[in-house]
Amino acid sequence: PSVTTLNSRRFTNKLALLLYLVHKVAAIALVCFLIFKGIQGLIDGSNPAKRKEERFLKYLLPQVEAASLLSITLAFAWQKALREWPQIMVYFILWCTFFMSLSAGILLICFQKPATDGVGVCFIAFAIGNGLYACWVSQRVGFCYKVLLKSLEPVDKFRDLNQPAYWMLGAGFLWMSLWILAVVGALNFYYPALVIIALLLSLCWTTEVMRNVVNLTVSRVIALYYLRGMQSNTQFCFQRALTRNLGSACLGSLFVPAIEAMRIIARGLNLLEGEDEFMFSCAHCCLNVMQSIFRYGNGWAYVQIAAYGKGFVRASQDTWALFEREEMEPIVDSDMMSAICFLSGVCSGSICVIVVAAWTAKVHQPFTATISLLAFFIGYLMTRIAMALPHACVSCYYVCYAENPANRLFDKTIKERLELIKAGRDVVVPTPRVPRRFTR
Repeated sequence: PSVTTLNSRRFTNKLALLLYLVHKVAAIALVCFLIFKGIQGLIDGSNPAKRKEERFLKYLLPQVEAASLLSITLAFAWQKALREWPQIMVYFILWCTFFMSLSAGILLICFQKPATDGVGVCFIAFAIGNGLYACWVSQRVGFCYKVLLKSLEPVDKFRDLNQPAYWMLGAGFLWMSLWILAVVGALNFYYPALVIIALLLSLCWTTEVMRNVVNLTVSRVIALYYLRGMQSNTQFCFQRALTRNLGSACLGSLFVPAIEAMRIIARGLNLLEGEDEFMFSCAHCCLNVMQSIFRYGNGWAYVQIAAYGKGFVRASQDTWALFEREEMEPIVDSDMMSAICFLSGVCSGSICVIVVAAWTAKVHQPFTATISLLAFFIGYLMTRIAMALPHACVSCYYVCYAENPANRLFDKTIKERLELIKAGRDVVVPTPRVPRRFTR
């Protein structure tokens, strides 16, 4: 690509951008209206919902705000620790998440309420799966550490690279503060359950877009360093991510989490054993769909979106084509960084649950399950925003290597790994492919 391409001025994925902006305007209007309804309910002494709103403000708002502040602290603690001690932190995140989610589940079950029991069982089930995963990937931790260590080297050259994460977390904290007031106001409106679900979905999309704005900013700074040796201005890259590339962030925020979830399901189906033709037919169908979708939408695309201003789908296709050209699919398929970032978010959420659940059980136990779920989502979402920086660095390392393996900024880590895989001397866990029994 030419230098001109690196400075593309066109807006990417305009339809997705328009949809997100319409959604955001509607969400802001709804939040403002619900806050007004909440205030109206508090002022109107004859309103039967007044007492309920007062209880929520007294027993829910302080815990949620505390969870937000705690999650921001944990978010930067995870990021800083991962940058300083990558080898230790990979193991630590894997097993700390196991213990924290298990502890949160046990604590909730100890309250002996149906709601807390249900939430607690979910945490314990996740902890068991987390523990099995940690054992399963133990052979890949060494390579993950090497790539993480190498990919984080350019970060020290850009002192302000974390500023976009600061801005996004600050905006996230303010929005969540208004959001929780809107949730309280929804109690004084029609169909409160449906309204709260709509608010939650909007919050998830908004925070995911915030995370990907940070991802795009860091990706452009690091990618241009690898591809052109440029010392890019972080603020300019941040502005670009918030304007020209925002549509791709919005589109990717809708589809990448769903695609990753399908990837996990497909991997589970690939582990099925037996002769049940129906089950294998389902696995066959799912794996075929997975292969097609992953080529047209994947998280690696953000590097080319940031660097070249491509649309999300085209960037996904071009990036995967680069991996295929360099025969890197087994390596990127078994990359652990997305899992590490996900688990760090779960760990933060679990810590928030432990703190908030213990607090709420002392002051107003009936709210324990509700506040625990809110605290978990807040802790998870805020941590994912901060962890976008190391995730973007690793993505840039893989994608930029695939584009130019001869670049002097890359060592032999990936090359040696590929040689070991081809020689059958290394273990990888690839994205599921269609079993041979179906391709005969």
